Amino acid sequence: MVRIQFFAVKVLLMLSASFLLFGCGGGGGGDDGDTGGNASPNALYVNAGADIEMLEGATSTLSGSVTGNTDGATWRWSASPAATITQADNTTSEAEFTAPTVTTDTAFVITVVVTNSSGNSDTDTLNILVRPQNIAPVAVIEAEPEEGQPANTYSAGRSVTLNGRASIDDDAPDPDNPIAAWEWQQTAGNSVLNDVTTDASTLTITMPVEAEAQTLTFTLTVTDAEGTTDTASLSLNTLSESQTLPLVEAGADQAVFSGERVVLNGTATTTVASGLPLISEWDGMLDGVVSPSSLSTYAIAPQVQNETVFTYMLSVTDAYGHVVTDEVDITVRPYPVPLINDTGVTVQANNTAYANTQQNAFPGQDGQRGSDVIHAANLLEKAGRGKAGFDFTKLNANGDEEDDTAQAWDCVRDNVTGLVWEKKTTDGGVRDANHTYTWFFFDENGGYQGVQSGTDASCTLTSCNTTAYVSAVNAVGLCGFYDWRMPTYEEMMSLIHFGLASGVRVDDDYFPNSGTVDGDGRLWYWTRIPSADGVAEDAAQNAWALDFASGLDNFLNKATPGSVRLVRAGR
Repeated sequence: MVRIQFFAVKVLLMLSASFLLFGCGGGGGGDDGDTGGNASPNALYVNAGADIEMLEGATSTLSGSVTGNTDGATWRWSASPAATITQADNTTSEAEFTAPTVTTDTAFVITVVVTNSSGNSDTDTLNILVRPQNIAPVAVIEAEPEEGQPANTYSAGRSVTLNGRASIDDDAPDPDNPIAAWEWQQTAGNSVLNDVTTDASTLTITMPVEAEAQTLTFTLTVTDAEGTTDTASLSLNTLSESQTLPLVEAGADQAVFSGERVVLNGTATTTVASGLPLISEWDGMLDGVVSPSSLSTYAIAPQVQNETVFTYMLSVTDAYGHVVTDEVDITVRPYPVPLINDTGVTVQANNTAYANTQQNAFPGQDGQRGSDVIHAANLLEKAGRGKAGFDFTKLNANGDEEDDTAQAWDCVRDNVTGLVWEKKTTDGGVRDANHTYTWFFFDENGGYQGVQSGTDASCTLTSCNTTAYVSAVNAVGLCGFYDWRMPTYEEMMSLIHFGLASGVRVDDDYFPNSGTVDGDGRLWYWTRIPSADGVAEDAAQNAWALDFASGLDNFLNKATPGSVRLVRAGR
């Protein structure tokens, strides 16, 4: 019993001695691996160095020291918050700390970790205080010049924008937004800052309208992120009422063909009420300006053999007798030989209605361009005759040309497209206008031939279908030709006169007897083209037709009775 108690006391004394030895073992905290309480030969102890105070943008050398086993020692430096530390060689203690841009005094904790070849390491820290070194901002004021006036001189009543966005701050924390605050003030002249925003990067003002000229002076104070300011000033000269000229624009340059309408759409304004009224006058290199005293008018482009540039001048006179002019150049080209017909439309339109007057607010529309308009100006050359821009020639039974006054003819040649068309009759014969046919073709039919003999079609043939009609006309050699065929969609469309407000939409001087409008107000003429609309079992059940009562197109079931006008030739 006594021996057991003595042994327990001995163990407690040994443990107490061990704790005392651990508490007395100093050093940098390295792992020496010594269980006997003596410093390990592999331990090392690091010192990061003294604390540093520096300015933003500067660099400072970090150079710590280490004792103990430094064999194969490597150094690793880091900063919190993050900052740039450059270390060219991690086997030496030296590194460079670059102070970032700051707006207030900012502390950085620099940590160094040194590790030797035995794997033992030690850590130490130092503090770096970075102080801001502010570069003052530079205030800059820019003003867009007024055309025709000296620098910084503006008409009375004109809106002027002063721009401070060119102001800079070389050490701004945010280079994209270098200026933190803007302040505009007026220091001379009649005040123009009432109800005007003065704390933005720009200042928009209206120059005063006064009997006498005067000078206005403005200052811009900019503040950077560190609170430093800079101020710039700019003086603007404003003209008096009587010195202020009207603003005149003749419009955009244009290019047109001979006979087309030249849009003359000028503007004239004044910023002083005492300058009214404004009197305008157009003056061109050639005659032809309609209502030359109107700001918005037009001219007819003259006939030219080669591309020619004409200049039209707009002159505006104000109540003070000031005359301001502006010019617009019009390039006129000879009208080329057309290969397709125009639409026949010569009326114009605006937002709400059709109009027979020039609509300059809606330029480039059909009623201002093309063969129809050139014909209206009597500048369209034709081989034959025809309404609007259409050009037709009558052909007799032998295919010879007839005068446009001839009362008897069998075919019509379109001198634009080169197509030759049959003329319908009212004699009850094969080509009677009131005969109708179903659509039927053995080939190129979209997978379905159509209806060979429909119950609703009406004609003098045994089978009233398109193929039978083509064969019948070729059999007699209409106008001496034996190659008559059904027209394509585009060919049939080329005959429609969209400029006709009522009746059959075709030139009835050359194409009379076109048929009777049905109960639905339609007059359908077949084309040769099957329609992809209404396909059943990969077969086109419909074909395209054009309504000569409305000018619309649609696809009709091939069994539908429709009118037929044959065509041949073409360019």
